[in-house]
Amino acid sequence: MTKQKRKTEYGNESISSLKGADRVRLRPGVIFGSDGIEGCQHSFFEILSNSIDEAREGYGNLIEVIRHLDRSITVKDYGRGIPLEYNPKEERYNWELVFCELYAGGKYQNNTGENYEYSLGLNGLGCCATQYSSEYMDVTVLRDGYQYRLHFEHGENIGGLQKTPAEYEHTGTMIKWRPDLQVFTDIHIPLDYFQNTLNKQAVVNAGLTFILIDEASGSTYEYCYQNGIIDYVKELNQDKGFTEIQSFQTATKGRDREDKPEYKVKIEVAFCFNNEINALEYYHNSSFLEHGGAPDKAVKAAFLYEIDKCIRNNNKYNKDEAKITFADIQDSLILVTNSFSTITSYENQTKKAITNKFIQEAMTDFLKQQLEVYFIENKAESDRIIEQILINKRSRETAEKTRINIKKKLSGTIDISNRVKKFVDCRTKDINKRELYIVEGDSALGSCKLGRDAEFQAIMPVRGKILNCLKAEYESIFKSEIIVDLLKVLGCGVEIKSKHNKDLHTFDLANLRWNKIIICTDADVDGYQIRTLILAMLYRLVPTLIQIGKVFIAETPLFEITHKNKTFFAYNEKEKSEILAKLDGKYTIQRSKGLGENEPEMMWQTTMNPETRRLIQVLPDDLQKTDEYFELLLGDNLQGRKSFIEENGHKYLDMLDVS
Repeated sequence: MTKQKRKTEYGNESISSLKGADRVRLRPGVIFGSDGIEGCQHSFFEILSNSIDEAREGYGNLIEVIRHLDRSITVKDYGRGIPLEYNPKEERYNWELVFCELYAGGKYQNNTGENYEYSLGLNGLGCCATQYSSEYMDVTVLRDGYQYRLHFEHGENIGGLQKTPAEYEHTGTMIKWRPDLQVFTDIHIPLDYFQNTLNKQAVVNAGLTFILIDEASGSTYEYCYQNGIIDYVKELNQDKGFTEIQSFQTATKGRDREDKPEYKVKIEVAFCFNNEINALEYYHNSSFLEHGGAPDKAVKAAFLYEIDKCIRNNNKYNKDEAKITFADIQDSLILVTNSFSTITSYENQTKKAITNKFIQEAMTDFLKQQLEVYFIENKAESDRIIEQILINKRSRETAEKTRINIKKKLSGTIDISNRVKKFVDCRTKDINKRELYIVEGDSALGSCKLGRDAEFQAIMPVRGKILNCLKAEYESIFKSEIIVDLLKVLGCGVEIKSKHNKDLHTFDLANLRWNKIIICTDADVDGYQIRTLILAMLYRLVPTLIQIGKVFIAETPLFEITHKNKTFFAYNEKEKSEILAKLDGKYTIQRSKGLGENEPEMMWQTTMNPETRRLIQVLPDDLQKTDEYFELLLGDNLQGRKSFIEENGHKYLDMLDVS
């Protein structure tokens, strides 16, 4: 019995290769790392890189970028202009090599310093790959007394090279193109990408000005750092650092392996120490190294070695104390490196990390030498750095212990009735229906428990005034049984913003057990304070619940008015006056009792019945304003709080029982 012949055969004729524009258009991810917006962004960066290389060689100090309304992009420089005429050596026109040939360009002899000594657009893909991936591209070059023009559509040249005599003030190159939606799934590069990219390029190309014009908003942005990374570190520092800004520079040459060619390296490092801000950024040949690679390894090795040595030499470690980690240093470090090399090994075409062994070794040795001298010559700063890094270390270790403890305390299943004192659950397990009433005291628990709908309403009593979470340290907060119990009942963990305690972060919105969290307290001074403290706790530990509208305040009536066997409830003085104006004959009026003294029927009618209750949704319209008010009312600014009460207190007198 013979096997049935397959429909297709795999033989010598089955092997094929992509040619011309298809090498990019059908496989953009291979060249740009993605066929989505990231790849589209990288295609822009390739064109920008060529202009930056020209400027860095000393030709032009201005680069203009236009973000057009139709998603097309213009990059204009004032360099020498790309050579486009016939190349006898290659027996082809240069414009064909530059715009239609992958791995062609003027940067392959850079190790000899022939054209570009330190090049960002080193891989010879930029102009060609971006041209191939464009719907259209228009190139204008001014040089040698002529204007040269090229036009491409979908990777194909239309009309050849157009050359006309021209008068001009500056030579240069202008390229306008529109990324092709047949190549990329998304070509809508956001404005902030252009802003961030040009800002970063200004940082590492001292004195080079970038102008960005955004047609959509009509805005123009300018980026320039005359002193490069030193000015940038100063900007990041915001005058809040506890050391002066230091900068080191060197130039050297070496090789990655004995059998590899020797190459040149330039290294520049600027840093300072700051308690409020930290940042690590690495750049190589002007490219921002998102993943670092060799410079990142060098910085971590050098700083950790020298600072640990300083701590040991000064006997600052406690007995049997573990040594610092780089994370403890990074918590207070602002550092930017800017390196260049004539040979560069990138992890891939997107240039987010470099792997040169010699660059790593050279930078490590150089930094160790410079840091050793710096710490010796600046004893006062050295002492401050050591002290702060040890604080960071011990805070991290305490936070880790606390995190493990919190995780144990807050973990568990939805059946938490037996683990939280006096918590009364509801029957439904449907998260979209479940409501949690946080009530004031055991007496309120009784009336709310009897007045609620047990199908979907649960009760959690708060015993007395809880800790002021805006002023307390995390260690104190998580020692509070009331707060831990509340977090257990919520189920979603905690959000931690402090950089020294970020490992405590356990928040997961998917684990929230409630559709509504309702704060229900007495309508008196104590009740308002308890309400504020509960809100402060939620604001500090689970602010997302406020931001997404899960938190409510149940309004409770101030007055009960009885007239002809009917009871009316007034929630403020104005409502009381309106009700009284409608009544004829005798009536009785009394201040509402505390929640614990109310009848279950009244609790249901006024506070718990979805048809008749009044809920105020807590939504911070302005997060900064909310933060300021919490700080004013519950923070350390006593004089500010006193002044605020003196100025605004009269507005709230009708809410208080002043009789």
